[in-house]
Amino acid sequence: MENLDMAQIDFVGIVTKYGPNILFAILTLVVGLWIVKFIVSGVRKGMDKSETDKTLRSFLISLVSVLLKILVYITALGMLGVEMTSFIAILAAAGLAVGLALSGTLQNFAGGVMILFFKPFKVGHFIDAQGHMGTVKEIQIFVTILTTPDNKTVIIPNGPLATGSMTNFSREPRRRVDWTFGIGYGDDLDKAYEVLKRLLSQDDRILSDPEPFMALKELGDSSVDITVRAWVEAADYWGVFFKMNEEVYKTFDKEGLSIPFPQHDVHLFREN
Repeated sequence: MENLDMAQIDFVGIVTKYGPNILFAILTLVVGLWIVKFIVSGVRKGMDKSETDKTLRSFLISLVSVLLKILVYITALGMLGVEMTSFIAILAAAGLAVGLALSGTLQNFAGGVMILFFKPFKVGHFIDAQGHMGTVKEIQIFVTILTTPDNKTVIIPNGPLATGSMTNFSREPRRRVDWTFGIGYGDDLDKAYEVLKRLLSQDDRILSDPEPFMALKELGDSSVDITVRAWVEAADYWGVFFKMNEEVYKTFDKEGLSIPFPQHDVHLFREN
């Protein structure tokens, strides 16, 4: 009977000593998580109003939610009497170990953040990066997914993509198309200019401002090379490029202009 009374006293003592801390910790946890939910909702509404990029919006909301929840849990544990200094030291050591083990993943994560903030390219842009060319299909936190012109899927880690060189073919609304056309040494250069100007004017996709440019590029080994440059809308680039090549091939022959190709003279000597 005496042992039972002692147990009751110990229980009452424990409840009296730790009960308030437990209640405050539970109250902090409940209220804190409610506040986190309220803050995250406010951040989401603010990003919706500012029309923030969808990928960036999702990432930032998740990041804010996780960080605030960690803060709430740490505060609640502190109210239970857990030594925060030791706890934070353990978390730091664990974080360092995980960071060393996942250094490549963290680099890709940082690269994804840089891409989302600085926006060197967007979904739908055609880029050339890390030895691959394609249309950006999706920008994720760790990787960027491209679709190549022949419909292959290429997955590029964001770390090298954010720190390496990259060519964006879609960022500017207009692009310049460059050609080099050769004629024979006996052909009429002025007539070649006239034919090229006519072909350029017949394609409505070629812009008149800036005006197309053409000039004698060089006197090659077997041809007189003419440089032609014209500006088009970015979406019309390849269509204009291929069409002009086709029209020049068909028209030069009709106009008496030759399209030379490399030739070699071979001399045979007989030994007596």
